[in-house]
Amino acid sequence: MEKANKNYFSATRIAVIAMFSTLAGVLYAFGFPIAAAFPSWLELNFSDIPALIGTFALGPLSGGIIVFVKVLIKLIIKGTSTVFVGELADLLVGLAFVVPAGIVYEKRRTFKGALAAMGLGTVCSVALSVLANWLVLVPFYKQLFFHGSWEPLVGTMQAIFGVGCTVETFFTFYLWCSVLPFNAMRCLIAIAVTLPVYKHVSRLINRLGSRLSPVEKGEGEEPKQDKKRVIVIACVAAVALALLVGGVLLRYFLS
Repeated sequence: MEKANKNYFSATRIAVIAMFSTLAGVLYAFGFPIAAAFPSWLELNFSDIPALIGTFALGPLSGGIIVFVKVLIKLIIKGTSTVFVGELADLLVGLAFVVPAGIVYEKRRTFKGALAAMGLGTVCSVALSVLANWLVLVPFYKQLFFHGSWEPLVGTMQAIFGVGCTVETFFTFYLWCSVLPFNAMRCLIAIAVTLPVYKHVSRLINRLGSRLSPVEKGEGEEPKQDKKRVIVIACVAAVALALLVGGVLLRYFLS
């Protein structure tokens, strides 16, 4: 699993990506707000845990796929209450978390490398969450749902932080007292769970890989590849992805 493979999307890799994506999607669908500390639209979920473990086991590209597919699965299960604004935000911060972490860990597969990888992923994810909310998400959300009015957003923040939060100070309170600590907490929870369990999960994945990988010939010969099986699995994965996208669109347009 750790060595480069000419056939990147092997049967093992596709199976493990599907497993982690499904688990992440289900966990994502069961997010919950922490009303006493953060605005209700910032929902905590634990989907970053399987996404990060999957990234460490399979690499940054596979981790990015897991994050993307988990969003589709959540949309199928729960739909969207923000016309995809919230899901776009979670997709961006999820990718910013796992992809940099995966790139670093792929080069340094040690405990220190894992710490550096997760630290970089956390910094990238938190920084992007602040910038995206400031420049894109909040302005778009405000215009889309409240016709440009600040009052609903400011009112929600005042319920938590008091009347000191006004239109003029909204971003100060929201970005630095809500978005930053919320996303830092989200990443730290994923790190706290991933560190003690990753090696055990990695061994299971390697065992699965040894069972599903094709038998190799002797040295100097090409490994035997069950091409038909790989093609079938790839086709099934493509059909499943198409069905997920179609299901999301149907749920949105028929709701």
